[in-house]
Amino acid sequence: MRIELATAPGDHAYPNEDYVSVALPASGGGGALVVLDGVTPPEGDDGCVHGVSWFTARLGGSLLELSGSRRDMPLTSCLSEAIARTAASHGSTCDLSHPLTPQATAVAARWDADRIEYLVLSDSVLLVELIHDRVTPLLDDRIDRLRAEGRRLAPLRNAEGGFFTAAADPGVSGKAVTGEFRRDEVRAMAALTDGASRWVELFGEGDWTECFALLRKEGPQALIDRVRAAEHADPDGTAFPRGKTHDDAAAIFVEP
Repeated sequence: MRIELATAPGDHAYPNEDYVSVALPASGGGGALVVLDGVTPPEGDDGCVHGVSWFTARLGGSLLELSGSRRDMPLTSCLSEAIARTAASHGSTCDLSHPLTPQATAVAARWDADRIEYLVLSDSVLLVELIHDRVTPLLDDRIDRLRAEGRRLAPLRNAEGGFFTAAADPGVSGKAVTGEFRRDEVRAMAALTDGASRWVELFGEGDWTECFALLRKEGPQALIDRVRAAEHADPDGTAFPRGKTHDDAAAIFVEP
């Protein structure tokens, strides 16, 4: 088994709002990974006294623990329970009904001797390399479709006809993209927040297959370093317009 992961803040003056981790149960033969991308709110009140990095650490830790220990629960149920636990931990101090309450994209994958399950919510990505070398990106493409239609995203967050993130409503897990593969179909997996997937989706340095090859050969930190180099080469966003010059980035590569 090979596992490599890396994460880096977009700005060292602020906490990293991404979360990436992996669990290998003591029984052996399986594991789980979780990647979250915290949604940075616009300047102003979000109804929470804790902040997004606190939220992603709580949600990510709970989702990882449930995914690894509760094999009887589907990943959607694990996400629902993790959201409920996190909401309960700050519902008495924070306004969870606030539309900007801390929230995150989510990727989870879980494997055992027979199968690999996955869950993707919002615009982080899971890449799966199948045994015949094809790399399959597993995406929740609702944001991309809304952007292509020229729609304003803010009013469509966690709204029917829009897109969904993990915030305070456990029911959002039913909106995730889910599925499974036979374990013997899969060679390796990788998960990226959109700060790392910029290498493909924003800067066009390669396609998903080339991105996966880079992760295998040089590891997740090399991918993040290349994203940073592309960002530094276009500091004002002239060639590649974007909301943030540098974004938090996280990536994990797993050969189960």
